[in-house]
Amino acid sequence: MSSTAGQVIRCKAAVAWEAGRPLVIEEVEVAPPQAMEVRVKILFTSLCHTDVYFWEAKGQTPSFPRIFGHEAGGQIVESVGEAVTDLKPGDHVLPVFTGECGDCPHCKFEESNMCDLLRLNTDRGVMLNDGKTRFSITGQSIYHFVGTSTFSKYTVVHVGCVAKIYPAAPLDKVRVLSCGISTGLGATLNVAKPTKSSTVAIFGMGAVGLAVNITSFISWFFLFTPAAANLDIVIVLFIITLLKGLELQGWVVLVGVPNKDDAFKTHSRNLLNERTLKGTFFGSYKPWSDLPSMVEKYMNKELEEEKFIPFS
Repeated sequence: MSSTAGQVIRCKAAVAWEAGRPLVIEEVEVAPPQAMEVRVKILFTSLCHTDVYFWEAKGQTPSFPRIFGHEAGGQIVESVGEAVTDLKPGDHVLPVFTGECGDCPHCKFEESNMCDLLRLNTDRGVMLNDGKTRFSITGQSIYHFVGTSTFSKYTVVHVGCVAKIYPAAPLDKVRVLSCGISTGLGATLNVAKPTKSSTVAIFGMGAVGLAVNITSFISWFFLFTPAAANLDIVIVLFIITLLKGLELQGWVVLVGVPNKDDAFKTHSRNLLNERTLKGTFFGSYKPWSDLPSMVEKYMNKELEEEKFIPFS
């Protein structure tokens, strides 16, 4: 058992005190995990555009002060709370911003990852167990972000929001599977499901878009050319390209996080004419069930990740 188990840990964290203001490196107190929670030491973390989006308060209900961060590799589970049976101190894990309780209808349905208990909730800045935070500074509560808050050396996460992985996997590489790469790859393999002859266009070329394994680059103005009529699938990260995509044949898959005020309008004939619009969340992957096998594919050289790290 860890020598710090059951105790408050003091560590450094990047704290957002106000929307749009620079993060401040502070010493925070991280409380021990409660029932069905684990406390994880974070070794590597990325800056995702979603972190910036909510730091700027462009997302849903803004809550400050807050510790952002959700794409990370925690080398070890430092300690576990009551009723945690599948993890132990020393396990290697990936924290994930959505979860898998294993019991709800969504978790039992193979093609859904929208867990009733642990699906993404950007408004909730506290833990489910008791409605309190595990972070504080001199008695002031610091809110969590999407259940992960990986911009802290230590964080507390619900056990259903971490994936136990192969201990030899390099955490500085596989961390990108906890958000961007899984989102883009899953949007293609799990949702769009293109055939070898399909023509696919992806609009949005960060780590999420590049994870689709594109073969050439085009401008988004391509959607407004006659050649666009030959597309079978359009994968979009922005509403502006979604609308044009719906005018084409085939599938449109929406991947990106929308602005809180974003909305779109299209004519019903676009759907009647055999067009399909579908959204996906985290590439429709389940953290506990799917991420360990993806890490294994990386270890077996079946999945590339290094090339995405400059974009994460």
